[in-house]
Amino acid sequence: MRRFVPVILCLVFFQIGKSQTPLDKSPLGTPSLISPYYFGPNAFRVPEMLDGRVQGELRVELAGEYFNGNRGDHTADAVLKVNVPLWTDRANLSLWMPVMEWYRNSDENMTVCRIDPARFNDARKGHLSGDVYVSADMHLVREGVWRGKRKPAVPDWVLRAALRTASGGEFYHARYYDGPGYFFDTSVAKSLSVGHNTRWGHRLRLALSTGFLCWQTDNGRQNDAVQWGILAKWENSHFSLSASLAGYSGWEHNASNGGKMAHDRPVVVRTNFNYRVKRFDIVAAYEYGLRDYPYQMGRLGLAYRCDILKMKK
Repeated sequence: MRRFVPVILCLVFFQIGKSQTPLDKSPLGTPSLISPYYFGPNAFRVPEMLDGRVQGELRVELAGEYFNGNRGDHTADAVLKVNVPLWTDRANLSLWMPVMEWYRNSDENMTVCRIDPARFNDARKGHLSGDVYVSADMHLVREGVWRGKRKPAVPDWVLRAALRTASGGEFYHARYYDGPGYFFDTSVAKSLSVGHNTRWGHRLRLALSTGFLCWQTDNGRQNDAVQWGILAKWENSHFSLSASLAGYSGWEHNASNGGKMAHDRPVVVRTNFNYRVKRFDIVAAYEYGLRDYPYQMGRLGLAYRCDILKMKK
């Protein structure tokens, strides 16, 4: 357990951040409207699922994303993701953030997001850096192994603890919450061999995830949400293609104030493609918001992998 202390301290360090006054203040019995529906696409996305495994290598990914908003919000960003294995390939520290985003806003979207009309000119377009996410990912049980013995029915099991900083800006332009958040989730997964044992080694992998997600809203309150996800992945030693359905459900959704709903139950469907070329990964993804997340997203990027654990030996 002493080895986890540096990880915990690092998470606490990244959590430090300031918060501004929200767009409006409301009693505890009414929805705060501080939810993904009323903010930019990177404000608090549905976390990407783990597939029952963690990164056993140093991996650095740089990708470009484009969001097409249903109400006229168009956002492009450059995203950095870093996975650093710790003392073992069964634990890693992950960090990801929109390094920079560029956006164009419509009058319709700014009205729905409750931006002050006096701020419309400033909120119509701009660029800024986003929130930093940092997590500790731990592979608790390996597939088929339990207490050192082979047991084919045992699935992979991972645990993740993550924090979101308040580093994103332009709260009054409804780009970021400018308040801290965090989530804990766990996933189990099982791989099934498909066809005969060939050199390609095709596998179908199924995963389930559940967890708890929380973010600060206003007046000292917070929104607590149940997080969930299901995933199916087709993979071999060269590529993987996955599809997932994921979301979370906050407690404010059943409160109302003059017909205003909290819209804090986002659900998205995602597809991810990864192709391995030596030490590099070519990555592509598509995401579509089914509920309370009015965006669709496309991503294309390149990642570099390095086995630093072997280099230390």
